[in-house]
Amino acid sequence: MDAFAVAIAAGMQLGRVTPREVFRLGWHFGLFQFLMPILGWWIGSTVAASIASVDHWIAAALLWTIGGKMLYEAWRHREAKDKTNPTKGWLLVSLSVATSIDAFAVGLSLAFLRISIWLPSVVIGTVTALLTCLGMTFGARVLGRWSRFAEILGGIILILIGCRILVAHIVT
Repeated sequence: MDAFAVAIAAGMQLGRVTPREVFRLGWHFGLFQFLMPILGWWIGSTVAASIASVDHWIAAALLWTIGGKMLYEAWRHREAKDKTNPTKGWLLVSLSVATSIDAFAVGLSLAFLRISIWLPSVVIGTVTALLTCLGMTFGARVLGRWSRFAEILGGIILILIGCRILVAHIVT
């Protein structure tokens, strides 16, 4: 659901999205959601304690930074050609990592339960890719028409997702 919300925000920020941008975001989010449980499962319990203590901070910081950048760009009234494209470069990688850190923890949990990781990873990756494509398309078509407002709302959504991740990890 985090990837879905981020995809909506990305679609809102871009306004108009090409099939290539939708595929690129969906592919990367799905790929990271597929690989992170495998990585978590592979590492198992050897590093679990150290990662569990900081994973929520990393995800929250990435989302706050990206959301803050979106708010800053909306505040500056940047031209559409100057907007950062969330489907390219390090921003794409940052968003992919931020939305898949929880999947790493899922992999760790499955390793502790001695459950095969392959089927859950394929399902997680596929569902994430599909929801990302739907979210980005929805964000662009329904909400992308309101340009500046949509960018502000997208930045706020990312910041709130970062807060939710942090609160969920602190409370539990």
